[in-house]
Amino acid sequence: MLDGMVAVEGQHQTPHGELFNDMPDRFADLAILVGAGYSLTALPWGRELGWVAGVLAVLTAYSRLLGASMGARQYFIGPMAKPQRMAVMTAACVLSVFEPLLGWRGQTIALALAVVAAGSLLTLVRRTLRIVAEVNAR
Repeated sequence: MLDGMVAVEGQHQTPHGELFNDMPDRFADLAILVGAGYSLTALPWGRELGWVAGVLAVLTAYSRLLGASMGARQYFIGPMAKPQRMAVMTAACVLSVFEPLLGWRGQTIALALAVVAAGSLLTLVRRTLRIVAEVNAR
Protein backbone atom coordinates (compact mmCIF):
# COMPACT_ATOMS: atom_id res chain seq x y z
CA MET A 1 0.00 0.00 0.00
CA LEU A 2 2.81 2.39 0.86
CA ASP A 3 4.59 1.97 -2.47
CA GLY A 4 1.65 3.47 -4.36
CA MET A 5 1.33 6.35 -1.92
CA VAL A 6 5.03 7.12 -2.21
CA ALA A 7 4.84 7.05 -6.01
CA VAL A 8 1.85 9.40 -6.09
CA GLU A 9 3.23 11.82 -3.52
CA GLY A 10 6.70 11.80 -5.09
CA GLN A 11 5.20 12.19 -8.57
CA HIS A 12 6.88 9.00 -9.81
CA GLN A 13 3.84 7.34 -11.37
CA THR A 14 4.31 5.22 -14.47
CA PRO A 15 1.70 4.26 -17.08
CA HIS A 16 1.50 0.74 -15.62
CA GLY A 17 2.11 1.71 -12.00
CA GLU A 18 -1.50 1.32 -10.90
CA LEU A 19 -1.52 -2.26 -12.15
CA PHE A 20 1.60 -3.15 -10.16
CA ASN A 21 0.30 -1.24 -7.16
CA ASP A 22 -3.19 -2.72 -7.00
CA MET A 23 -2.71 -6.33 -8.10
CA PRO A 24 -0.29 -7.31 -5.30
CA ASP A 25 -2.73 -5.82 -2.80
CA ARG A 26 -5.42 -8.24 -3.98
CA PHE A 27 -3.05 -11.19 -3.61
CA ALA A 28 -2.15 -9.92 -0.14
CA ASP A 29 -5.84 -9.63 0.79
CA LEU A 30 -6.42 -13.25 -0.14
CA ALA A 31 -3.21 -14.53 1.42
CA ILE A 32 -3.84 -12.78 4.74
CA LEU A 33 -7.58 -13.32 5.08
CA VAL A 34 -7.81 -16.84 3.65
CA GLY A 35 -4.66 -17.79 5.55
CA ALA A 36 -6.23 -16.49 8.76
CA GLY A 37 -9.26 -18.65 8.06
CA TYR A 38 -7.11 -21.75 7.57
CA SER A 39 -5.38 -21.00 10.89
CA LEU A 40 -8.67 -21.57 12.72
CA THR A 41 -8.25 -25.32 13.09
CA ALA A 42 -10.41 -25.42 16.23
CA LEU A 43 -13.39 -23.96 14.36
CA PRO A 44 -14.98 -26.17 11.69
CA TRP A 45 -16.09 -23.15 9.61
CA GLY A 46 -12.85 -21.17 9.86
CA ARG A 47 -11.72 -21.79 6.30
CA GLU A 48 -15.07 -20.71 4.89
CA LEU A 49 -15.01 -17.53 6.98
CA GLY A 50 -11.54 -16.73 5.65
CA TRP A 51 -12.67 -17.25 2.07
CA VAL A 52 -15.78 -15.10 2.55
CA ALA A 53 -13.70 -12.28 4.03
CA GLY A 54 -11.10 -12.62 1.26
CA VAL A 55 -13.59 -12.63 -1.60
CA LEU A 56 -15.52 -9.67 -0.19
CA ALA A 57 -12.27 -7.74 0.26
CA VAL A 58 -11.33 -8.35 -3.38
CA LEU A 59 -14.82 -7.34 -4.50
CA THR A 60 -14.52 -3.99 -2.72
CA ALA A 61 -11.45 -3.19 -4.81
CA TYR A 62 -13.11 -4.59 -7.93
CA SER A 63 -16.12 -2.30 -7.50
CA ARG A 64 -13.80 0.71 -7.12
CA LEU A 65 -11.86 -0.15 -10.26
CA LEU A 66 -14.96 -1.10 -12.25
CA GLY A 67 -16.51 2.24 -11.39
CA ALA A 68 -13.36 3.99 -12.58
CA SER A 69 -13.55 2.07 -15.87
CA MET A 70 -17.06 3.50 -16.26
CA GLY A 71 -15.74 7.03 -15.81
CA ALA A 72 -16.61 7.41 -12.14
CA ARG A 73 -14.17 8.55 -9.52
CA GLN A 74 -12.33 5.88 -7.57
CA TYR A 75 -14.08 5.70 -4.23
CA PHE A 76 -11.85 4.61 -1.37
CA ILE A 77 -14.67 4.95 1.16
CA GLY A 78 -15.12 2.33 3.84
CA PRO A 79 -15.85 1.34 6.50
CA MET A 80 -13.57 -1.55 5.49
CA ALA A 81 -11.13 -0.32 2.87
CA LYS A 82 -7.64 -1.86 2.67
CA PRO A 83 -6.09 0.10 5.59
CA GLN A 84 -8.99 -0.74 7.89
CA ARG A 85 -8.93 -4.44 6.93
CA MET A 86 -5.25 -4.68 7.72
CA ALA A 87 -5.65 -2.73 10.98
CA VAL A 88 -8.39 -5.13 12.13
CA MET A 89 -6.28 -8.18 11.27
CA THR A 90 -3.15 -6.72 12.89
CA ALA A 91 -5.05 -5.93 16.10
CA ALA A 92 -6.54 -9.42 16.09
CA CYS A 93 -3.11 -11.01 15.74
CA VAL A 94 -1.77 -8.99 18.67
CA LEU A 95 -4.82 -9.67 20.84
CA SER A 96 -4.85 -13.37 20.02
CA VAL A 97 -1.66 -13.74 22.05
CA PHE A 98 -3.87 -13.44 25.13
CA GLU A 99 -6.41 -16.08 24.06
CA PRO A 100 -4.90 -18.88 26.18
CA LEU A 101 -5.61 -16.81 29.29
CA LEU A 102 -9.32 -16.98 28.42
CA GLY A 103 -9.29 -20.57 27.19
CA TRP A 104 -10.00 -19.44 23.62
CA ARG A 105 -8.66 -21.09 20.47
CA GLY A 106 -9.03 -18.79 17.47
CA GLN A 107 -12.05 -16.75 18.50
CA THR A 108 -10.17 -13.45 18.17
CA ILE A 109 -9.13 -14.14 14.58
CA ALA A 110 -12.62 -15.47 13.79
CA LEU A 111 -14.20 -12.30 15.17
CA ALA A 112 -11.79 -10.17 13.15
CA LEU A 113 -12.61 -12.09 9.96
CA ALA A 114 -16.33 -11.65 10.64
CA VAL A 115 -15.80 -7.90 11.15
CA VAL A 116 -13.78 -7.70 7.92
CA ALA A 117 -16.43 -9.66 6.00
CA ALA A 118 -19.35 -7.58 7.30
CA GLY A 119 -17.46 -4.32 6.84
CA SER A 120 -16.36 -5.31 3.34
CA LEU A 121 -19.95 -6.11 2.37
CA LEU A 122 -21.06 -2.71 3.64
CA THR A 123 -18.16 -1.06 1.82
CA LEU A 124 -19.09 -2.86 -1.39
CA VAL A 125 -22.68 -1.66 -1.14
CA ARG A 126 -21.67 1.94 -0.32
CA ARG A 127 -19.18 2.13 -3.19
CA THR A 128 -21.61 0.59 -5.66
CA LEU A 129 -24.37 3.02 -4.70
CA ARG A 130 -21.98 5.94 -4.97
CA ILE A 131 -20.83 4.82 -8.42
CA VAL A 132 -24.40 4.31 -9.64
CA ALA A 133 -25.38 7.78 -8.39
CA GLU A 134 -22.39 9.40 -10.09
CA VAL A 135 -22.97 7.63 -13.40
CA ASN A 136 -26.71 8.44 -13.31
CA ALA A 137 -25.98 12.10 -12.59
CA ARG A 138 -24.36 12.51 -16.01
